[in-house]
Amino acid sequence: MEALRNYQKVFVTLPDTDIKFLRTISKRMGWEMKKERKSGIDKGLEDIRKGNVFRAKNTDDLLKQILG
Repeated sequence: MEALRNYQKVFVTLPDTDIKFLRTISKRMGWEMKKERKSGIDKGLEDIRKGNVFRAKNTDDLLKQILG
C-alpha cells in the first residue's frame, strides 16, 4: 500500500523564458503543473483597470475606429 502523501499548492511567478525549464523539471520529478487561465470577463476587467477603453462620441465615430 502506498504511503499517504501531503501535497501543497504553490504559486510562482516566473518570466516566460523559464517556463519551458520548469515544465521539464516538473515532468522529471512527477509533479503536476497547471497554468491559471483568465476568463474573458477577467481580461476585460483588467483592461478597464488599466484604462484600455475607448468611448465613442457617436455611432459614426465608433464605426470609424472599428473599420480603421
